[in-house]
Amino acid sequence: MKKFAATLIAAGGLFFPSLTIAQELPPLELYQQMLEMNKSSGWVAFRNYNGQQWIYFTPLVTLHCRLQEVSYSINSDDLDQEFILPRCNPSMPFSVPTDGGVEAIAITLPSGSAQTISVQVRFTGVKTKYDIMTYRPCKDAGDASCAVLVE
Repeated sequence: MKKFAATLIAAGGLFFPSLTIAQELPPLELYQQMLEMNKSSGWVAFRNYNGQQWIYFTPLVTLHCRLQEVSYSINSDDLDQEFILPRCNPSMPFSVPTDGGVEAIAITLPSGSAQTISVQVRFTGVKTKYDIMTYRPCKDAGDASCAVLVE
């Protein structure tokens, strides 16, 4: 019999059970709910840092165990690039890798390059892709990480 110890862990205001002995991933529906809950606050976040523009994919990286594909484009909706997700560790399905460097969670561009970023995701085992979501940097955010959904 599989043994799971349920503990509540807060992640971005959402509570979900953590698997102590993870032999299977949490249900896909949980990942889909988390994605929906992050839609308006940003699947990505912009930041100006050290003379560069950083675009963090951290909200999507936390869903990497169920995401198959993250496509994006800068200043268009062509979706001509792919953000490579880290390999899933089923024992820690929502973890953000600590050994992958910045490339595991973000892309960097010359300062002010991205006026918008369009993002589309597809979950493993699901044929349809989510709608394309477009975000822009928050106005007057300074070096804080922030994104605004473009409607």
